[in-house]
Amino acid sequence: MSQLIISVGREFGSGGRVIAEALAKRFDIPIYDRHLITEIATKTGLSAGEIEKYNEMPASRLVSRRVRGFSNSIEDNIAEMQFDFLRKKAESGESFVVLGRCSETKLRDFDGLVSLFIIGDMDKKIERVMKVYELSQEEAEHLITKKDKKRKRYHNYHVGMHWGDSRLYDLTINSSKLGIDGTVDILENYIKARIK
Repeated sequence: MSQLIISVGREFGSGGRVIAEALAKRFDIPIYDRHLITEIATKTGLSAGEIEKYNEMPASRLVSRRVRGFSNSIEDNIAEMQFDFLRKKAESGESFVVLGRCSETKLRDFDGLVSLFIIGDMDKKIERVMKVYELSQEEAEHLITKKDKKRKRYHNYHVGMHWGDSRLYDLTINSSKLGIDGTVDILENYIKARIK
């Protein structure tokens, strides 16, 4: 396998972003997440703030229309720009890590894709979010629920399949069981076995 694309989906608070960054370092490949927003802002002339406002948001079914594959929804158009960016990177043969962006499905035709989904025990996710964002337990739990609901709606809208469904991923792992470093070690070994 000459090309490696690591797709990382994750529950909020599971440490998925940190795990994705660690995998990018261990395999010495770039990671794409927020970088997509900067790239799209450059191409469209919109500010990164304007792009971020509509990032990972499903289009409103009440006001958006799709005709011959084209949408009048800014949310749809920004999502499609991100999917196109990722497809072009993959078609170029580049190896990379991508966080979210429905990449486990949008890039499934590439042989080098390894798709992962990171989950966590709710108590551990709350503890992590409380620490990282300096929130109370109640605020942390509310934020986790809100973020995961947003990710689920975005994913299900653009993919038509259920976010987090283990059948969409090569491997689903609970980061609460081994901690972040232990989870990265397991995933690194799994990916190395896949590369062989």
